[in-house]
Formats: sequence, C-alpha cells, structure tokens
Amino acid sequence: MGARTRTSGPGETPRTGARSPEGRPARDRAPGPPRSLRAPVATRSNALHAGAWWLWAAGLAVAASRTTNPLLLGLLVGVAGYVVAARRTDAPWARSYGAFVKLGLFVIAVRVVFSVALGSPIPGTHLLFTLPEVPMPDWADGIRLGGRVTGEQLLFALYDGAKLATLLICVGAANALANPARLLKSLPGALYEAGVAVVVAMTFAPNLVADVLRLRTARRLRGRSTGGLAAVARIALPVLEGALERSVAVAASMDARGYGRTAQVPPAVRRTTAVLTLGGLLGVCAGSYGLLAAEGAGYAVPLMAAGLAAAAGGLWLGGRRTVRTRYRPDRWGVRAWLVAGSGAAVALLMIRAAALDPAALHPGVVPPTVPQLPLWPALSVLIGLLPAFVAPLPPAPAGRAPYSPAPAGPEEPRK
Repeated sequence: MGARTRTSGPGETPRTGARSPEGRPARDRAPGPPRSLRAPVATRSNALHAGAWWLWAAGLAVAASRTTNPLLLGLLVGVAGYVVAARRTDAPWARSYGAFVKLGLFVIAVRVVFSVALGSPIPGTHLLFTLPEVPMPDWADGIRLGGRVTGEQLLFALYDGAKLATLLICVGAANALANPARLLKSLPGALYEAGVAVVVAMTFAPNLVADVLRLRTARRLRGRSTGGLAAVARIALPVLEGALERSVAVAASMDARGYGRTAQVPPAVRRTTAVLTLGGLLGVCAGSYGLLAAEGAGYAVPLMAAGLAAAAGGLWLGGRRTVRTRYRPDRWGVRAWLVAGSGAAVALLMIRAAALDPAALHPGVVPPTVPQLPLWPALSVLIGLLPAFVAPLPPAPAGRAPYSPAPAGPEEPRK
C-alpha cells in the first residue's frame, strides 16, 4: 500500500517537520515564558557573583535580628532553605547547610539550658519546677545557680535562641551558595592576604563535614560501626590528616603564584591607606552593630555610609601595593543586583516594620501571648525568595541532564 497523504485545509498550517533547538517538533513545543526571562544554567562565564549571595544572606540576617516572633523567624529559615535547595551545587561547601541547621538547634538547646541553670532576669508567675539553689559568694552578686524556673523564663530563652539560630542559618545559606574561591578572586587587592585567611577558615568547616560524611559512608559500606567513641576516634585521625594535606597544598599553590609580593609605594600613601581602611572598617562595624541592635537605627545608616566611603578609598589606595592580575573576573550583572537587592529589601522593610509596630515583631512574654503572623512583615520576608527564580540554575551532575518540567504535547499518530 502506498503511504497516505493529507493536504492541509483552509486556515491550517502545513506540517513541515521543523524541529525546535531542543530536538522536538516545533508544534510540540511547550508554552512558557520567553527564553530571555528564564534563568540560564550556570557556567563559568555567567555564574552569579559570590558577593551577591553574601549580601542577600546578610539582609536576611538583619531581618532576623529585628524580631523574636517565632513565626517570622521560621519563615526566614524556610526562605533561606528553599533558595539553598533550588540553587546550591554539588560542591563540598554546598553540603554544609545541614550542619548549620543542626548547629542552630544546638544553640537553642544551649540557650534554654543556660536559662534553667543560671536563671533569668525575666519575672514570671507560671512556676514549672524548682532546682536546688547553690549559694554564691558576695563578689558574685547577681549570679545564681538553680532556683525557680518559670514558663516566662523558658519562653524568653526559646525566642532568643531561635533568633540566634536563624542568624547562623542565614550565614550557612551564604556559605552553601557562594563559591569561596570566586569570592576571594573578587576581593580588592588590599584585602587579598586577609581574604585568603578568611576563605581558608570559611572552607574548613564545609570540607570537614564532607570528609566526615565520606569516612562514615566508607565505614558503613565495610560493615563497621559509625557510632560511639571508638568510631569517632578512628574517623578523627583521617579527617585531620586530610585537613593537613589540604593546608600544605594551599601553601604550595600560594607560593607558586607569588603570594605576598608587593610593589613599592611612598610611606605617606601607606599611612593614609592604613588610616582610611581602619577608620572605615571601624565605622562599618559600628554601623552594623547599630543595624543589628534595636536602639541604633538612627545613627547606623549614616555611620555605615561614611565607613564604607572611607574604607573604599583606603582599599583603592592599598590595591596599588598588590602586583597581581585577575583572570576572567566575575561580573556584577543584573541578576546579581536582583539577588543582593532582594536581601536589602527584606532588611529595610523589616527595620521599618519594627519601627512602626514593634509589638507585632516581639510577642509578649510577661504575660505570655500567642504569637501572630503580621501580614506586611511576612510579605516582605517572601521577597527573599527572588534568587530562587532569577539566579542561574546549578549545572546538572555528570551523566544526568538538567530537569525542566514542561507539559506534554499531543501524541504522535500511529502509523
């Protein structure tokens, strides 16, 4: 039998068999947003600037420092966790987010235990239990061990510990998303030496977690125990040995790249650089404290702006001493501005909400009240989800294509 042919009727588009760039017929292409609005797959050339992730996380941390409402703190943790799950890679530092979450839970437990053991200045009428009180000498007046434990006291300790835990989790989110090596490459020349030390310190914990997980998995596959003091002692030695080997490798690579070599500059320039840099960093520290503290919102912003200006001048002058070049420097593009701006928007809106309605952001402890979720602060926190949609997608692991959900097209007719 010969093949049957079908002519297109009026108003129909003839089937030409043209295919889309993805390899599917053009008529089966799934509808979606324009290609220019989609987040691309991250490559070496379009990867998001590492500083944008840290600015985003710093904005969430500032927002967390302005409230003790457990609902808002939980929402901040959820926003950070969603962005990490959507945009982290398979690198060793990207696996440290879970360790920071566990550290936050440990901080909450320690804060509650300290409140029970050492007491609290929070008055309360709901007595839970009484511990034996240890008498203290006169020079330790104001400190007590044991005594009455009230519900208001534990509630205040729980809220305070949750705030500290949220700050740690925000730092863990930045540590899991930002590439430390690319962050070091983006630092000014004047901070390169200090930046190396900071990056090594930042990567120590993620690499330590990765080594522990690798050794525990290897012991589990060999049928050996992974719990108990004996197993911990056998795992600790290879972990420390790996850390020493990495340190030696880093030192060798730094020496091969001419680390620490500087150019000659006049003494007056060196002194001016030191004064501007130290004064600017002190201003930034004081301004950061004002932003994190509830009382310093008035002087924090101008002090931080002056400190940033002085530090920028000092870093520009100090960069003249460093004789190094950057290979393919990271660009601060539109997506980096969106990611950093979302964190800054969350921080500014939360500061504004704390000034307008502080009672909504700090639930009552004496007497205890049920925390409510304020609408506008909650909506401002949700702005922090923007990086999950605009940041470049992490590359798929080797041997697996990236997954992009799309509705199924019409079925091909059977021949």
